[in-house]
Formats: sequence, C-alpha cells, structure tokens
Amino acid sequence: MSRIAVFPGSFDPITSGHVDLVKRALPLFDQIIVAIGVNTTKKYLFDLDQRIEWLEAVFEKEEKVKVDYFENLTAEYCRRIGADYLLRGLRNASDFDYEKTISQLNNIIGDNLETIFLISRPAFSHISSTIVREIIKGGGDASPFLPAEIVINGHGIG
Repeated sequence: MSRIAVFPGSFDPITSGHVDLVKRALPLFDQIIVAIGVNTTKKYLFDLDQRIEWLEAVFEKEEKVKVDYFENLTAEYCRRIGADYLLRGLRNASDFDYEKTISQLNNIIGDNLETIFLISRPAFSHISSTIVREIIKGGGDASPFLPAEIVINGHGIG
C-alpha cells in the first residue's frame, strides 16, 4: 500500500515556505500530491492555469511530487485518489487552532484521513500567500518569498 499525501491549498502564489514543507515531507511518503483547491466563490490573484504551471516548474525535478487540482471537499478528493494523509504546515498558534479543527473534521468525513503537521522553519514562519499577494498588488518585489522559478511583475530570482 502506497503512502500518498495531499498538500492542499490555493497556492496563490506558492511560496518558499510551501516548497520547504513539501521537500521536508518527501522522505515520509511515496507520493505527495500538491493539489490546488478550486473554490468558485473565491477571487484569486492568479488563474488556475498559471498556478498549475508554477507548481509544475517548482517540482519538476521531484519524481515523488505530482501536481493536481480539485473542486469540492478535500476529504472527497483524497478518497477519490486513494490518499490517506493530508500534509499541512503550521507557522504559529493561530494556524494550529484552525488546522486542528479542520483535521478533526477531515478525519470524520474522510474515513480516518490523517493530517500530518510540520512546523514551519523559522526562516519561513512569517511568509504567507496572503502577505505575498499584498506585496505583489502594491507593486513590490515579492521574490524573497517565492521559489526561484516564479517571476512576477518582472521580479524573480530564477
């Protein structure tokens, strides 16, 4: 039986913190699916195709990482693809309180779907997609918080 984990998120955009989390989790799983959750009521800064393209570029050399997207419930997506684990990162106590509740609900509706939490490294604990989006919207250089493969508004380190 394969150990498949889903790392769900909007990845609008993916940050260096997300990448660090996936790379640290690779030894734990046979496959990690970085899956964009599509919420039709949410307004994104970057369209789905752009986010998929970035994820594929970032994880191109990682054989155990697959990129996908889904609609509706994360637990249902995991059931459909045969994943028994969710991967989530925790930056602070607020993240823990929120993620704990979500993990308990996913465990109930996802037939014992387990959530694996990794604590954010200090170098990444201040980075969130929300903050990065605000920097981008304000015309700032978000490249210090992004993987090298991403170039936005002419800024990038790749």
